[in-house]
Amino acid sequence: MMIVRTVIMLVLSIYAAFLVMRHNIHMFQLNGYKTDEHFWWIKKNLRQQWLIGFGAVVAVFRLFFPFLALDILLYLVLLLVIAVYRALRRINTKKKLVYTARVKRLITTVIILTLIPLVLVFFLVGLNPVSGVLMLLVSGQMVICLIANLINRPMELMINRHYINDAKRKLKGMPELLIIGVTGSYGKTSVKYYLQTLLQAKYNVLVTPGNYNTTLGVTRTIREYLKPTHEVFICEMGARRVGDIKEICDLVKPKHGIITSIGPQHLDTFGNIDNIIGTKYELADAVPSDGMLFLNGDNEYIQRKASDYPNRVMYFSEHEGQGFYAKDISVSRFGTEFTVVTPGGESERYQMKLIGMHNVINVMGAIAVANSLGIALKDLIVPVRRIQPVEHRMQMKDHGNVTIIDDAYNSNPVGSKAAVETLAMFDGIRILITPGMVELGDKEEEYNYNFGTYAADCCDYILLVGKKRAVPIRNGVLSKGFPEKKCLIYDKLEDALAYAYTIKGEGHRYILLENDLPDNY
Repeated sequence: MMIVRTVIMLVLSIYAAFLVMRHNIHMFQLNGYKTDEHFWWIKKNLRQQWLIGFGAVVAVFRLFFPFLALDILLYLVLLLVIAVYRALRRINTKKKLVYTARVKRLITTVIILTLIPLVLVFFLVGLNPVSGVLMLLVSGQMVICLIANLINRPMELMINRHYINDAKRKLKGMPELLIIGVTGSYGKTSVKYYLQTLLQAKYNVLVTPGNYNTTLGVTRTIREYLKPTHEVFICEMGARRVGDIKEICDLVKPKHGIITSIGPQHLDTFGNIDNIIGTKYELADAVPSDGMLFLNGDNEYIQRKASDYPNRVMYFSEHEGQGFYAKDISVSRFGTEFTVVTPGGESERYQMKLIGMHNVINVMGAIAVANSLGIALKDLIVPVRRIQPVEHRMQMKDHGNVTIIDDAYNSNPVGSKAAVETLAMFDGIRILITPGMVELGDKEEEYNYNFGTYAADCCDYILLVGKKRAVPIRNGVLSKGFPEKKCLIYDKLEDALAYAYTIKGEGHRYILLENDLPDNY
């Protein structure tokens, strides 16, 4: 009888352990394989995994009391665990688990760590406590991946060092390659692609694909995509901690640099705005004296340190000044028109499909770089017109009498304000759908409240997603006298979007999707 009970427990435990392990490794990957960030995530999401905690408590009793009733209770717990984690797997689809070589090594170590105590208990104690041990191992998957990562760390560091050295060797063999670093709290991915479109008018250009903006992402780009025929390499540089950008600069050694913006983002890991400013300016530190540093002249944080750098600084701005600036800006549902004036007084009129003042500034930055590298303003007219919206960044999609403005990629305080102000420029029914902002540390509630005050001035309807996170935004909205019946809260994005389509009124409907939280939120 005990053998049958143990076999049933084993079958259920294997499947449950796989699902729990997969979920936690997925979240660990989304947290950048950073142990401290993952511990923070576990702490904030204990409720999500309370069931395996309950199972662990039952398992402890089962170790000492091999009663049939306890086995049946464990069966029920495991069946519920399987149902819950299968549901989580279906829900967490925004960025799926990528089975990289590192993940495969991690899974192998997790399996070994899981089997060792099970085998030891069976051979040293016998069959009676095995059911309890199995349940404990299922529950332990929440932290076993962290232990496995710690064990694998020396090997991972050695492998990473090999890849980085190989990338350095490849770059050393291409001394004529022009390397341009792009960083910023926001806008860096957009500027990277805009600049690629403009420079392709004259050069063979490689950019870091997607969000390959970490040291290993850049390393992979160099090793897998860089060809001897490339003349320009545009390297996006992301950061979550002080020193991250310096590490990338030590690898690629950029000739020129662009800082698109600086603002409060990833405060959970940076701690304060001064650390963010210093980290973004690690790119400026790496630009040689004969290189150029392109800076967003409208950003207050950039202005704090800009004068500290002796190398050639070129600003791009909405206002007339010492660099490139834009004037005569007009926006419609079909895009934006604006005039660019160079530091020498030359000007040219441009038309693009993008909307939003921040996109004008971003394209201005790309124009400033391209023009400084020898491409005439008039030769950039067609490339600017060809610029495509970057996915989920103020991307417009028409659906009959409804236009979706998709700005779902990781909102931030400055970007969210710019997005709702852009929405306010349209004539029609202006609807905002948002879950608010994350990764803002202790300031998160304050920034979301402020966002609510901005949104109230720019929108006709405000639909919030997520009851808990929506509270400070709603408080900010209502503090401006916004009609309470037009500020609604929904559990799911789909429900908010469905309601937005039912809103009646005169004129075209514009629905701004501002931010979409990643799976680990």
